[in-house]
Amino acid sequence: MSKVIVLASGKGGTGKSTVTVGLAVQLAKLNKRVLLVDCDSGMRGLDIMLGVENDLVYDVSDAASGGCDTEAAIYSAQSMYGLYLMPAPLSAEDEVSPSVMKDLIDSVKDNYDYVLIDSPAGTGSGFDAAAAAADEALIVVNPEPTSVRGALNIRLKLSKIGKEDARLVINRFSLKRFKEMGIYKDLDAVIDACQTQLIGIIPDDPKIAAIAQRGEAGTREPKSAITFKNIAARLEGENVMIAKKALGIK
Repeated sequence: MSKVIVLASGKGGTGKSTVTVGLAVQLAKLNKRVLLVDCDSGMRGLDIMLGVENDLVYDVSDAASGGCDTEAAIYSAQSMYGLYLMPAPLSAEDEVSPSVMKDLIDSVKDNYDYVLIDSPAGTGSGFDAAAAAADEALIVVNPEPTSVRGALNIRLKLSKIGKEDARLVINRFSLKRFKEMGIYKDLDAVIDACQTQLIGIIPDDPKIAAIAQRGEAGTREPKSAITFKNIAARLEGENVMIAKKALGIK
């Protein structure tokens, strides 16, 4: 049975799309068929990260409206076997409604082990569409108050629409900066404020974003990518400890 997971964040700039791609790469390396669905209409970016931006003809809205066969709007990542993308429309006006998005995902999900839906930041209509199609959620947060507040808003909105299976990804974590800010006593305080169970912590590593922005996801891998590998393993039901060395935690 496929897993349909929405990746969401309460505010922009958390690195959610980079997390989506990094996780997808590690799942594909586990020989899973993974479909990424970009729901950020007007701001799509997963095509660049997967190196297929020059191949695009159709997108989510074309498939949803019957403007093309659904398979025509799904593109294979050039750098990673088993990884596929359904891109978002270039225009925000072509945003797909929640009910239509759910029907679209339901029509293709059985062809994949995982469907990862990259939601636009916030709790607007784009989030509604992305969340409607999902069974589970990963909430991406940075360990700072504005991001934590946004993550809590996402958690409450998910609960309101009956999506209770949500877990937290703390992204761009720097132990040095976390201590210097001195806002939270420890990471447990961040987790408690988000009211969401933790599934993984990803370090603040510029190489992660650089590789994704160059469209090299799957071809190059920084040492810190072990944190994505661990999250993928946890999604598969494995009991994997957090890689403290990659986070600078002794």
